[in-house]
Formats: sequence, structure tokens, C-alpha cells
Amino acid sequence: MQGVPVARDSKNTNGSPAIDAVSLAIIEQLQEDGRRPYGAIGKAVGLSEAAVRQRVQKLLDQGVMQIVAVTDPLTVGFMRQAMVGITVDGDIDPVADALAAIDEVDYVVVSAGSFDLLVEIVCEDDEHLLEMLTKRIRAVPGVRSTESFVYLKLRKQTYAWGTR
Repeated sequence: MQGVPVARDSKNTNGSPAIDAVSLAIIEQLQEDGRRPYGAIGKAVGLSEAAVRQRVQKLLDQGVMQIVAVTDPLTVGFMRQAMVGITVDGDIDPVADALAAIDEVDYVVVSAGSFDLLVEIVCEDDEHLLEMLTKRIRAVPGVRSTESFVYLKLRKQTYAWGTR
């Protein structure tokens, strides 16, 4: 793998940065353990520690990946999660941007089908969820209707799909 150049400024057809096999291998290493030392990653992918550090920084700068601590919301005091399907009147983008700016919203996706947007929210309790729905989400200009899907139990949450 050593010597494979990273595609510095090239883009995929969808406009996202092109990622080579070595960078994908680095991402895979970090998905297994986000605290894995760069030296150990370098040995696994055939690069020096400095080269791994440089590539990781470029992947972070390009927004290709993030290195974060993922928690189970229940264990840190957020007892209610919900996915909210949203139907929009007019342009979807400003509504999506307004919803993405809300702290309790951790996921916004433009979708096809019954809803224009799917938004995941994390709340402290049912009262907080009710406030989010009635006073924050439904108050965003352009939101026509919402349908809430309250999470009862989290069975799987993984982020290891990035290199398949």
C-alpha cells in the first residue's frame, strides 16, 4: 500500500473528495478504535506515523470524517429520542438548515417518500420532546406537518459502514 498517492484535489461525481485505498484503510483503523495511535495505523497501512497524521488531518479538514465520542443517550441523561418525519411547503433547503441549527437535532436528511425530511432529536424527557415538537420544530417556517416516531429501545447503533 505504501506509495499510493492520495487524490489531493480530485472529486467524485457527487462532488465529495475522492478517497484512495490507503485513506480508506486509515478510516477503517480509526473506526475500529478512534484512539489508535498513528504509529500503529501506519504499520497496518504501510505508511509512516507522520504520513498517517497528515492524511488524517486532511480527511478531517475535508469533512470526510470526524473523530468523536459516541454515547448511548440514555446513559448521559437523555431519556427520549425520536425520529420526526416532516412535510415541507416550498423550498426544503431553508427548512433543513433551520432544523439542523437546533441543538437537540442530531440528524437531518432530505428524503424521498412520505416525508421531505427525517430529523432525529434527542431530549431529556417527554416534556422536552413535546416542547421540541410544538414550539421549535413546528414553528419553523415551511414546516407543514410532522409525524413522530418515539424510540423505545436502541438495538443497534454503528458507524463502521464507511469503508465497505
